[in-house]
Amino acid sequence: MRRKLVIGNWKMNGNRAANSALLSGIVAGLSDFGAECAVCVPAPYLAQCQAELQGTPVAWGGQDVSVHASGAYTGEVSAGMLVDFAARYVLCGHSERRAYHKESSELVAHKTVAALAAGLTPVVCVGETPAQREAGETEAAICGQLQAVLDLISDDDVARIVVAYEPVWAIGTGKTATPQIAQDAHSFLRARLAQKNATAAAGVQILYGGSMKPDNARELMAQADIDGGLIGGAALKAGDFLGIIQAV
Repeated sequence: MRRKLVIGNWKMNGNRAANSALLSGIVAGLSDFGAECAVCVPAPYLAQCQAELQGTPVAWGGQDVSVHASGAYTGEVSAGMLVDFAARYVLCGHSERRAYHKESSELVAHKTVAALAAGLTPVVCVGETPAQREAGETEAAICGQLQAVLDLISDDDVARIVVAYEPVWAIGTGKTATPQIAQDAHSFLRARLAQKNATAAAGVQILYGGSMKPDNARELMAQADIDGGLIGGAALKAGDFLGIIQAV
């Protein structure tokens, strides 16, 4: 049975004092809820996470990764740098990176490969825009985004990724896909993974990333193919984040 996973994406938020209060609140409130949990934080705070979270059940990771191992790429963060701070996860292709930085699915695929090569677990984010949803193109959109990754990784590496479904129309809008809408997308994604490696696909954690909150998390995560959440705003409040973890 797949273990549930809840990842908090802090986006571009935080300062040392607020981070410390948030992390200590999360750690203090954790008990054995049967879920894995992690926070993906701005790169300057990786050292703080390493210092404050080592030895706790909370893992940490980056929000982006370069396709390059090193070199004249000002502002980039390599997979090796993330590993240097004991990061476990890294987001690849978050909807904001795709929208604001014009990241293509091919670039996201190469970032996934770089993360895997360094021993990180890439969280491959896919999702449709409002226009794509209204046009009935949800499956085509998320299939294309995922397939670009599957084309570059080995069959065995399917077992080493996490997938996050982010319906862009439900991020920061207060809207949430119904549990059935989310389940349909997750089931479709698992079927695409199975075309690459059926055995591995059954164990891949597929997270929902569209305005999950404590009051809707239980119903969402009760669906057969929803294995947890990629949490934005609610990850910035210890009580809300813990409430989602507890909903497992």
